[in-house]
Order: sequence, then structure tokens, then C-alpha cells
Amino acid sequence: MELDGVIYTLVGSTFGLILRLFINSITGRQNLFVSNNILIVNVLASLFLGIFEGLNITNKNLILFFLVGFLGCLSTFSSFIYQLFNLIQKRKYLRLLIYYVEVLLLSFLCFCLGYFITLIWIEWIKNIY
Repeated sequence: MELDGVIYTLVGSTFGLILRLFINSITGRQNLFVSNNILIVNVLASLFLGIFEGLNITNKNLILFFLVGFLGCLSTFSSFIYQLFNLIQKRKYLRLLIYYVEVLLLSFLCFCLGYFITLIWIEWIKNIY
């Protein structure tokens, strides 16, 4: 990877981390739904990914900045897996199943929502101009 690609990824990662820390600070340790703030950041990252996919951006530097850097740092796959592991260790199998389905389903629905809203918005803009 060239130096400019590394810089775009690092800057995107910084903004993703800042947003993730901000979400952690405003949600605290409260349990929302069955899970905690891991659900919020994964759902939000999925929504952003859907919007990005709907925009059909092909610029390499923007992909490195937003997809690899920003969303890679914002989303928390490893934290999601760690949460599942903790639930298994505590033998909370029903909660594990609910949490697993909750994160996957809400993330998928938010991706679709972002994607289709972006397509509708683009079509609306085309009709205006």
C-alpha cells in the first residue's frame, strides 16, 4: 500500500475511534435492549455501510478512508465475539442467542435501510435536476 493510502486509512480510523468513544461516553454501561453499546456501534456502522454502498463510490482513497479506516475502527466485530464468548462462559445461552440474532438482524436491516434510502434519495435528486 502506498503512503497516501496509509494516511487515508489512519485518518479514517481516527474519526471512527472518536465516534466510537463518543458513543461509549454517552451510553455509559447501560444495557440497551439485551446488549450494550456494541449493538449501537455495529448497527450504526451497518447503516453507514449501506449508505456508502448505495452511493457506489469507487474512489480508492475514499474507500480506504471510510470503509477500511472509519468503519473498520467504528465497528466492533471482536467486541461482539468477546461478548458472545462471555455469555457462553456464564452459561447464558438464551441471552447469547437473543444477542446474536439482535446484532445480526438489526445490522442487516440498517444496512438495507441505508442502502435503499440512499438509492431513493439519489433518484429524487436526479428528478429535481
